[in-house]
Amino acid sequence: MSGDFKSYGTAGVVGLGLIGGSMAKTIKERTGIRVFGYDRDEEVLGSALREGSIDEALSKDNIGKCDILLIALYPRAAVDFISGHKELISEGTMVIDLCGVKRAVIKPLMPVLSEAAFDFIGGHPMAGTEKTGYYNSRAGLFDGASMILVPVKNSEESLEKAESFFMSLGFGRTVRTDMDVHDRIIAFTSQLAHVVSNAYVKSPTAKVHDGYSAGSYLDLTRVAWLNEVMWSELFVDNREALADEIDRLIEDLRGYSELIREGRQEELQELLREGRIQKEMIDRREDLKR
Repeated sequence: MSGDFKSYGTAGVVGLGLIGGSMAKTIKERTGIRVFGYDRDEEVLGSALREGSIDEALSKDNIGKCDILLIALYPRAAVDFISGHKELISEGTMVIDLCGVKRAVIKPLMPVLSEAAFDFIGGHPMAGTEKTGYYNSRAGLFDGASMILVPVKNSEESLEKAESFFMSLGFGRTVRTDMDVHDRIIAFTSQLAHVVSNAYVKSPTAKVHDGYSAGSYLDLTRVAWLNEVMWSELFVDNREALADEIDRLIEDLRGYSELIREGRQEELQELLREGRIQKEMIDRREDLKR
């Protein structure tokens, strides 16, 4: 990549939760870039300053000094922040949101971006844990992960520069896409998994399972422990794609239920074989890309 991220002298991180806090800590640990940070929780902001996760608090007075500005807020708050600070962000600054949906951020920002001097790319780091907040953030959270980028208002050079920057933080690769493809695929790979996990653990049997569970239960229920405020916003912002995935899954599960209830083992065996083969094909294809 020809872009030289080292010309980012100062990075601003807006929102110091799990993702924003981890971004700030990773930038500080792995680059020589100065970091300004903002969080509405003054206790979190104070901790970030004391721990050296950020060099200064981000404010209206210094936001114009940022070469790259990472917006780690919920989608609607991200739109409000960028819209409300558009006059303070300097020409040439690269603004990248880190939200889990893209259309709900990019579409409302289009009128703002048409008049703004700064560049903008939609972003989504494909990393996280079931625990949230600054106190669960850590440098290295993004090691080996994909960083999805949605070009919106940028040159090829500035996009390559952003890609180089994220690779320097430990990401395994960057993926370029558009907002509609992003939201459709994320509905399947991330959002559906959270819905299924959250619904699965509501079974009355979950309350008496102790001593009967192993890896399967742990794998399927890990993301049931979620931030309902954030995830409900993400789900509603991507409602059509996610609801389609849920409806398709319900239809498939009805097929499994019918065969099991009626004892039709041979047909059930074929259904299970189809799923196994699909998983094997997907895994082989992904292995070839590595």
